[in-house]
Amino acid sequence: MIDLGRLRALHAVALYGSVGSAADALGYTPSAISQQLAKLERETRTTLLEKRGRGIVLTDAAQQLATTAAQVLELVEEAELKLEEQRGQAIGELMLAAFPTAARGLLPVALPRLMEENPALDVRVVESDPPDAVAAVQRGEVHVAVVHDWHNTPLALPDEVSRVKLGTDPADILLPATHRLAGKESVRATDLIGERWICQPVGSICHDWLIRTMRQTGVEPEVAYSVAEYQTQLAMLARGIGIGLLPRLGRGPLPDGVVAVPLLPAPSRRLYAVWRTATARRPAVAATVAALKAAWRDRDTA
Repeated sequence: MIDLGRLRALHAVALYGSVGSAADALGYTPSAISQQLAKLERETRTTLLEKRGRGIVLTDAAQQLATTAAQVLELVEEAELKLEEQRGQAIGELMLAAFPTAARGLLPVALPRLMEENPALDVRVVESDPPDAVAAVQRGEVHVAVVHDWHNTPLALPDEVSRVKLGTDPADILLPATHRLAGKESVRATDLIGERWICQPVGSICHDWLIRTMRQTGVEPEVAYSVAEYQTQLAMLARGIGIGLLPRLGRGPLPDGVVAVPLLPAPSRRLYAVWRTATARRPAVAATVAALKAAWRDRDTA
């Protein structure tokens, strides 16, 4: 009988295109994946891998077996779902993804509630930016993800992925306390023309939002400091470097030397919980979404 774990390894290699990428997706080392494939070759008495250049590719036989593996894994998932549904309890493994500020500002409230109310649930967490998290949900690697978008930078969702809105997270302009605008009750985008911005790297949702918002004033913003971590941005602001636009969730108290000034019109990002529609009736998914909703109500808004 063919081992299910080895079929899963083959399916991952076919899906991601390499042993290394498959290992990252499944949480194993490349060596472990290679060992699984070697055992599968012996088990099936079939050559599954062949060298091409510096890498490897799947043989035609391996491609056919990978297609069958995908069907088998779908059947296994459906069987597990039906069993859990019959029990009416949230059990088994639940992979939860969240972007960094949600992981910091929301999950510490949601996880204790979720695990206390569902002791048979094995919750695993991974930090992931929204586009990557949505793709992982679509592939079945993540069961539930917390994602976000901005009103003028919507996050596209595949047809087979469902979502529910958790809430709206306002963002403020953060300035060094010595900045010329630090004492204002509010500012507009036109007040910020010519400023040197601290912002997330190119390709992130926050970076795209900033560019689109400032372009509405007819001016291209100068992103002088490309910094992914909000805490690093705050440290730079505290030293009088640049200006930033930071949401409140997960931000925590501002350090000395940094002030928040509202931007008008007020920007905000929308937070959602997303999951594959096919798993919506799984009690573990429903319990996780409910815990996230409750955590949003009880979150620390400092």
